[in-house]
Amino acid sequence: MSETEPIAETDAAASVVRVRLGIAYDGTDFNGWSRQPGLRTVQGVLEDALATLFRRTGTAPRLTVAGRTDAGVHALGQVAHLDVSEDALAVVARPRRGQDPDASPEAALARRLTGIIGADADVVITHAERAPEGFDARFSAIWRRYEYRVADASAVRDPLERRRTLALPRHLDERAMDAAAESLVGLHDFAAYCRPREGATTIRTLQSYRWARAEDGVLVASLQADAFCHSMVRALVGACVAVGERRLEASDPEGLLRAGERTSAFKVMPAKGLVLTEVGYPDDHELEARAAQTRARRELHVEGIVG
Repeated sequence: MSETEPIAETDAAASVVRVRLGIAYDGTDFNGWSRQPGLRTVQGVLEDALATLFRRTGTAPRLTVAGRTDAGVHALGQVAHLDVSEDALAVVARPRRGQDPDASPEAALARRLTGIIGADADVVITHAERAPEGFDARFSAIWRRYEYRVADASAVRDPLERRRTLALPRHLDERAMDAAAESLVGLHDFAAYCRPREGATTIRTLQSYRWARAEDGVLVASLQADAFCHSMVRALVGACVAVGERRLEASDPEGLLRAGERTSAFKVMPAKGLVLTEVGYPDDHELEARAAQTRARRELHVEGIVG
């Protein structure tokens, strides 16, 4: 996870502002969240825009994100924060001639970033606000929520939704899928559903997992956990899709969970159907304690990718 770069010496005495950003993106043309040399990523696009915006202030704000999504994964409710001096924020928030002042410097920051990225871009700043004391986009989070959309043979195909919906030509049994999903909820070692990473823990609390049909017949999986390890969501979806296709029994995903090993009994689903919809945080007075608790826990285990 990227850390905030030091404030320039000229701003050292100035107070530092932490800004919370809400971010949405179509992940189709991104190589995931995290900056990678020579590849287009969400973090890269946003931090390049921030560098352009703050070029006159001597600062180069970096983003800390709630969950690093993989290539092709979308987001409606991603959260990130950046730290910048009060003086630097005032400079970039200053209204141009003939322009009405924004309600807050943070709102001006969001508007200026949109102007640099482009109003019709595949990544959008949905809101910006001054973060409360103790807030950390990554470590203060208490849950992440995802949806996965599958259009089976019973669904109405919507071409406007094709970039975020997996199409399957077969009929799926949503009741069996929902029963299988419910059996996986709880605190478990999800090694059977996580891509292995050396030294990384695969113990997670899956707080909820349900399947239901939307009005158009599209099957929508809703999953919420304290955190997700690498490929966990798409593997959990894949196991339940195999149940829906009757290639697995409804009890099999739980059995695979208890076995604790990766298997070829199901396929990990493609990224295109997956959307990070929301990140949850505690009340403001609990933010700092939550962040400290999470940091302490992760010092004991090298964490995998969240999302």
